[in-house]
Amino acid sequence: MDVKTIRNKIQALSSNNGSSKREKIDYSTIYWKPKKEGKYQIRIVPSKYNTSFPFKEFMIHYGFGQYPIPSLTNWDEKDPIVEFSKKLRQSNDREDWSLAKKIEPKMRIFAPVIVRGEEDKGVRLWEFGKNIYLQLLGIADDEDYGDYTDVNEGRDFTVEAVTGDVGGRQGLKMTLRVKPKTTPLSNDAKEIEKWLDNQPNILEIQRKMEFDQIKELLRKWLSPEDENENEEEESNETVDQTYKKQAEESIKKYQAPAKSNKSKSFDDLFEEEDDLPF
Repeated sequence: MDVKTIRNKIQALSSNNGSSKREKIDYSTIYWKPKKEGKYQIRIVPSKYNTSFPFKEFMIHYGFGQYPIPSLTNWDEKDPIVEFSKKLRQSNDREDWSLAKKIEPKMRIFAPVIVRGEEDKGVRLWEFGKNIYLQLLGIADDEDYGDYTDVNEGRDFTVEAVTGDVGGRQGLKMTLRVKPKTTPLSNDAKEIEKWLDNQPNILEIQRKMEFDQIKELLRKWLSPEDENENEEEESNETVDQTYKKQAEESIKKYQAPAKSNKSKSFDDLFEEEDDLPF
C-alpha cells in the first residue's frame, strides 16, 4: 500500500468530523452552468467512464432534508425512499400511487464538457434536465450530425441562458443550438489526451449517505410530530405538505396496532419478507 495515499485518506476522513474543519471545495472547477444571461459555447467530450455514452443519469431526492439527497440507486444499492415508493405502488389506492410518484427521486443528467474560452479549467460536469437531455439525444440520433463528441470531427454547441420561469420561480432557462460545422476538440493532441484522462466522477464527488441515514430522514418526514420542525430549504421539486399528510395516512395503514412499537412497524416496511397488504 502507498503510505501517502493512506495519510491523505486519514486526513480527508478526519476533516469530515466537524464542519469547522471541513475543507471547502471549489465546485466551479468541477461543475459548469451559466451564471448569467448570455451565450456560451461548449463541447461535450467522450466520457472517461463510459466511452460509448457521455451522459450520466443521476437520481436525486428533494424535500427530505436541507439539501438534495443522491439516491443510493446511483450506486446500484437499495434506497429506503425508493423501496417505500415501490410498496406504495403495490397498493390499489390511487392516493398511494400519487404519493409514490411524488416521492420518487428526480433525474438530473451530467455530461463532461469543455467551455470555450475557459479551456484552462479543463473538463467539468454540466448538469441539466430532461428537456435538454431529449434534445441532445435527438441530435445524436440524427445522421446529419453524427457523433458530436468525436475529438476530430465533433461539434460544439451554443447554450443561451435567459431569465425566465423555472419551476415557479425566476431563474436561468437554457436553450441549445448545435454548430453546423465540425471542428476538432483541440489542435493540441496532448491537451485532448489530458481532457480525456482527467474528468470528475459524479459518483465520487456526490456525498453518499447510508441506507439508515436516509431511512431516518424518511421516518422524520412521515412523522406527524415533526410538523413543527424548521422549514426545509425550498426547492422547485420539494415534496409539499399536501403529500406529506398523504404519506402519514398511507403509512398508518400499514403500521402495527397502537400497542405495538411504532419504530418497529416502520422498520417492518423494509423487510424483504413480510406480510404487509401491498
